[in-house]
Amino acid sequence: MELLDQLRGAIGAAHVLTGADTAPWASDWLGKYRNDPLAVLRPGSTRDVQAVMAIAHDTGTPVVPVSGNTGLAGGAHAPKGSLMLSLSRMNHIRDIRPDARIAIVEGGVVLENLQTAVAAHDLEFPMSFGAKGSCMIAGMLATNAGGSNVVRHGNTRDLCIGIEAVLPNGDRLDLMSELHKDNSGYDLRNLLIGSEGTLAVITGAVLKLVPAPKARATAMIAVGSLADALSILNRLQDATGGAVEAFEYMPDCYFDALREKHPDQRPPFADSHAINVLAEIGSTIEQDATPGDDGSIPLTNRLEEVLAGFLDDGVILDANIAQNDAQRARMWHMRESVAEVVLSRDPLVNNDIALPLDKVEPFLTRMGDVLRQVDPDAEVIEVAHLGDGNIHYTVFPSAPDLVDPIMQRVEDVTLSMGGSFSAEHGIGLSKLPSMRRRKDKVALTVMAQIKQALDPKGIMNPGKLLPV
Repeated sequence: MELLDQLRGAIGAAHVLTGADTAPWASDWLGKYRNDPLAVLRPGSTRDVQAVMAIAHDTGTPVVPVSGNTGLAGGAHAPKGSLMLSLSRMNHIRDIRPDARIAIVEGGVVLENLQTAVAAHDLEFPMSFGAKGSCMIAGMLATNAGGSNVVRHGNTRDLCIGIEAVLPNGDRLDLMSELHKDNSGYDLRNLLIGSEGTLAVITGAVLKLVPAPKARATAMIAVGSLADALSILNRLQDATGGAVEAFEYMPDCYFDALREKHPDQRPPFADSHAINVLAEIGSTIEQDATPGDDGSIPLTNRLEEVLAGFLDDGVILDANIAQNDAQRARMWHMRESVAEVVLSRDPLVNNDIALPLDKVEPFLTRMGDVLRQVDPDAEVIEVAHLGDGNIHYTVFPSAPDLVDPIMQRVEDVTLSMGGSFSAEHGIGLSKLPSMRRRKDKVALTVMAQIKQALDPKGIMNPGKLLPV
């Protein structure tokens, strides 16, 4: 085929995969969307990506960028006749600059590999979620990924100061600035971040690094209400100068589901509690990590002091503070198993919503009432990044034909309380109906104009993010 021959000539025959060789990219992580690309391309450099995009542009061939293929919204679905462009070979960390606290990376660098590399410099790229062993930087930028540390460090957007991308016509867009201040026109970097591969292929980035904490203190906490949990969050922030790194809500029904999948998994407490929170604080201050005469760690002592006050007041029903790295890892394993546990059932309504922090509990109460009217037999497991108001509100309806009505009711309640129907997973394919129903019409028009300006042939990840 002439197109494939051109691509082989551009990046090498070994890196143009067809037939059975495309099996690793056959579906998305959930197994919901099956891919049928003409080929999977594995460019090894930005120049390779430029060559691929120039050929695709000339021939009008759709291109679907794919990184770690860990998305949950169908954003990397490749329809028949398209080209999947994998960044797996573009996995080099170009530079780590400890004094400037930046890392310059290619788009295919795996998150966990970057974290390991910067740790050797006592630094940290402070983004973490369950897919860290396979997700890639370009995919994180394309979806503006969130995670458990947003409460302190922000989304991926907040950790990127420079970006490199290849436009649909093959031009290289060099925005690899290392500057923290640059008011020289439109913020094209932030235009590409969160664009889900519909405007360009992200090939490189300049990322912010932060000092690695010298000590962390982690606890599982059981409380009577989410309002009480927010009081604890605010008190911890006040007591630590804003050092809360994670504040994750998990209900008792989640732990029941976790034990069904992993029978050897011990519950966080001897008694079951409806509302459980994983809280973690971190400090870069040496004295917070220096053991006292009794061997205790000052940061852990501070966490214990705050929690003890709430225990005395009856706000906290139970608490378990990690005494070592193994206990901390076990607590985090429970939280990071959410996608594996919750998203393995079918049918399901997979909601990724955001609300103001003080509206999370009222939303859950009100949504419970609404859901009982729509589907009295539905089951719900809600897990939340409580520190930033992001709720993964997963519903298991009693019948497949109730999926869309339930989704619309969730949207109704979310938007009526000042929330968003998409927090951190992106739009992809799965949230296109929500975009059509709920996104401001003027905003959709502007987005379509930007898409037309940068990608007039419509070859970049067609059918995603923007409803037709």
